[in-house]
Amino acid sequence: MVGNPNSGKSTLFNRLTGLRQRVGNYPGVTVERHVGVLDVDGRRIELVDLPGTHALSAHSAEELIAIDVILGRMPGTAAPDGIVAVLDATNLYQGLYLVQQLLELSVPLVVALTMTDAAATAGITIDIDRLSARLGGVPVVPVVATTGRGIDTLRIAIAAIDKSEPPLIEPAWPALRDAATRLLDGTAEPAQRVAVERLLIDGPNASNQALLDGLGADATTRLRRAQDELFGLDPPLAAEARARYAWVRAVLADVQAHGARLAGWRTRVTDFVNRPLPGTLGLFLVMAIVFQAVFAWATPMMDLIDDSAAALGGRAIGLLGDNAFGSLVADGVIAGVGSVIVFLPQILILFLFIILLEDSGYLARAAYLMDRAMRSVGLSGQSIIPMISSFACAVPGIMATRVIPNRRDRIATILAAPFMTCSARLPVYALLIAAFVPDESVGLLNLQGLVLFGLYLFGIVMGVITAFVMRQTALRGPKPPFALMLPEFRTPNLRTVMIQLLGRVRVFLRRAGTVIFVVAVVIWALAYFPRSALVAAERDTAMAEAAMMFAGEELAAAEADIDNRAAARQLEQSFLGRAGKAVEPVFRPLGWDWRVSSAVIAGFPAREVVIAVLGTVYAVGDEADESTLTERLRNSRHADGSPVFTLPMVIGLLIFYACCLQCAATLAVIRRETNTWRWPVFAWTYMTVIGYTGALLANQLL
Repeated sequence: MVGNPNSGKSTLFNRLTGLRQRVGNYPGVTVERHVGVLDVDGRRIELVDLPGTHALSAHSAEELIAIDVILGRMPGTAAPDGIVAVLDATNLYQGLYLVQQLLELSVPLVVALTMTDAAATAGITIDIDRLSARLGGVPVVPVVATTGRGIDTLRIAIAAIDKSEPPLIEPAWPALRDAATRLLDGTAEPAQRVAVERLLIDGPNASNQALLDGLGADATTRLRRAQDELFGLDPPLAAEARARYAWVRAVLADVQAHGARLAGWRTRVTDFVNRPLPGTLGLFLVMAIVFQAVFAWATPMMDLIDDSAAALGGRAIGLLGDNAFGSLVADGVIAGVGSVIVFLPQILILFLFIILLEDSGYLARAAYLMDRAMRSVGLSGQSIIPMISSFACAVPGIMATRVIPNRRDRIATILAAPFMTCSARLPVYALLIAAFVPDESVGLLNLQGLVLFGLYLFGIVMGVITAFVMRQTALRGPKPPFALMLPEFRTPNLRTVMIQLLGRVRVFLRRAGTVIFVVAVVIWALAYFPRSALVAAERDTAMAEAAMMFAGEELAAAEADIDNRAAARQLEQSFLGRAGKAVEPVFRPLGWDWRVSSAVIAGFPAREVVIAVLGTVYAVGDEADESTLTERLRNSRHADGSPVFTLPMVIGLLIFYACCLQCAATLAVIRRETNTWRWPVFAWTYMTVIGYTGALLANQLL
């Protein structure tokens, strides 16, 4: 299935395949491969939904993948047996350009004419039979993907595609075909000839280098000579466009007529939102709703998942006993899985909004409105939604960068996203600000609120600086043309929305979840082993003494205090505690002791774990919050008697948490989205160095 972006191709794919589809990656790249199964009269047909492209010349990684699959040069992927060309009835002028290129492949082809209802509303009349004749006799099937009209006819046409003859059509640019045929010594298959035509137009690149090498030792010289004869001083793409659009205009004059446009509500909304002022105000309103939804609406469900995981862990301890296996199940497996599942509400809400905005046609307008502002820092307008989404959680924000076609822009946005102040930082911020920042007024504002606002602003500034620096250095390169067609507003199809939502959730749980789970279990093992028999014996003795001295609520309080102190001592002599003591000299210039260092190490899977670890090492329990932990932190002392948590140290610690990438989920998703460990390792190192330097300067200078 091939078509322009916003042509209704994915909606049609979902209508044809339903839930019988799977999502994977093409070999060696991060572009997703959507494959579905279509059953017609006992025949099983595999449909591949290719990324949208405007032509057989690529400007993004997604378009390059689509072209490689069409031309049969994608490793591990067979050449297509047939093509379903998706053509938007409201925009034949653009769509026919691509269809004409596909016809020259001489591959069996069916044209699915989508948006026919919108075309009728716009007063566009299309002669289907005449259009089919002008396209070499290929079947043209009018459909409305959102309602299912014409889908059965399209199914039958797809099932018969292997019985149809390849289309016969005169080339739009005979000179280009002749030049390609000469380069191949006149023995070319249609797909190979079209590939050489793209080589003539686009020039040598990584994708077609093997083709150029196969043309002979003097291929480069022959190619340049053919290009000089064809184009002269004209840009090749412009020369091709003139020839192909001349053919498109001739076809349109023959098959399409325009009547009076019916001014429906979509037309009025489109005209209003396309104005600069309403469009900008509407964008901020939409972003505010998305931000509120991801940040606040997900909280009750996240709390429910968190509480359920804690309750399930308690049940596991009760059934299996307070031993190593019980702790592994409760604190390792259940807590590890819970740390993955807890992100689901945010991911569901965020991607629900993104899919709705994309299907409705609004996402393209948001990218256009923000493009100028984002380009000033080296990004494009398509980066705005992932950046804002990262305020709730960097995981869905990074996953949202899939809407960015340019790889450099996408990676720069991915590296900037973790700096946004996500919800996982808030427990740490709340604890430290409440404990060490005076609750005073600064004019009409509260000092603690100003510090929290400053941390949010600091994250934004660091993210913007990171994106700018990366685009000027490691990700430096020419910006691709930012051209898009603003589609008409349309009502999203619920079936399509739910299928896309389910697919993205599966990807998150399968790819990111496994890494987070493994890391969580490793951290549990480091914090649990080795167990000290001496600490356990002293705990049992203290419990027996408490049972003789207290009863009722006093006994329960005494037992809880004994358990907390025993847990603190066990953690101190565990591998994690030993690691904290081992790295203490590295963090001593920051003002940290081994307990803070241990908490930071344990917080690698998820920042919010730090509160529970601090609660354990300070013997107040793993349910610690600011009300139970504040006093212990204030009274914490170094070996020389000086306080650990001074105001400069706390400011440095806040800076460290604002910058440092302590989130296994984020690292896993960066790995997933970039298809390499290079970028997550770089991001972790870069952000840790910045966080350490900021904390060092704050502690030493202040």
